[in-house]
Amino acid sequence: MQNLMDQGARRFGAVNWMGLYTLAQRETLRFMVVWTQTLLAPLVTAGLFLLIFNIAIGPSRSDVMGVSFLTFLAPGIMMMTVIQNAFANTSSSIIIAKVQGNIVDTLMPPLSALEILLGYLAGGVARGVLIAFVVATALAIVLGIVPQNPLIALIFVILGGAFMGALGLFAGIYANKFDQMAAITNFIVTPLAFLSGTFYSVEALPPALNYLSHVNPVFYLIDGLRYGMIGVSDSSPWLGMVVCSGATLLVGTGAWQMLRTGYRLKA
Repeated sequence: MQNLMDQGARRFGAVNWMGLYTLAQRETLRFMVVWTQTLLAPLVTAGLFLLIFNIAIGPSRSDVMGVSFLTFLAPGIMMMTVIQNAFANTSSSIIIAKVQGNIVDTLMPPLSALEILLGYLAGGVARGVLIAFVVATALAIVLGIVPQNPLIALIFVILGGAFMGALGLFAGIYANKFDQMAAITNFIVTPLAFLSGTFYSVEALPPALNYLSHVNPVFYLIDGLRYGMIGVSDSSPWLGMVVCSGATLLVGTGAWQMLRTGYRLKA
């Protein structure tokens, strides 16, 4: 009996570092092997957004918060690109594995729920950071926008990748079909991204909409990155760090609970 109990015990210490590293590596390689879709395509999309808004509105729009409209817009487009791709990385990995029936390959290895969560989040954050670097490089070359507070910008990029990566993991576990995932993306993720001050200063909104914007964590992500990139923001970046960290912890805890109980993952 003692031998059987010993065989079922974890033999990796408090953390299975090798397993965690392997899962994180797998999630990173998932998007790196198709870099034209996961890194180049978001850069082109961000460029098109900036081009279209500049042609349609830019020439006739006055300065926003003391900077040109295009300069104001660029960090918002950058963060929107980061969070959408971080969400896509974790949610697509989970839902594809569930639909194809190979989710068991992730659940069977000796990994705790927290280790699985961190492994998936590593891939989402890595994709977000790489996309942010690519877009920031393009902004520096084309528009001459150089980060005013690089460390703060990096912190908000990581927070954005972690928050939306956790939300993507939560959504991927909850959804059983691709159309359910599409509904979550269309009715939750997209409104969060577009109604968060990406294209405007929330100070210009009516009081009710201004209040709603301030309870949206994505607003603080975009506002914090804007402060890191161009030195202006609608709210305190320190408050944004607290709100975004709390939102990430809340969503991450929900995803961890799903993984721990096997909700919609185990028969």
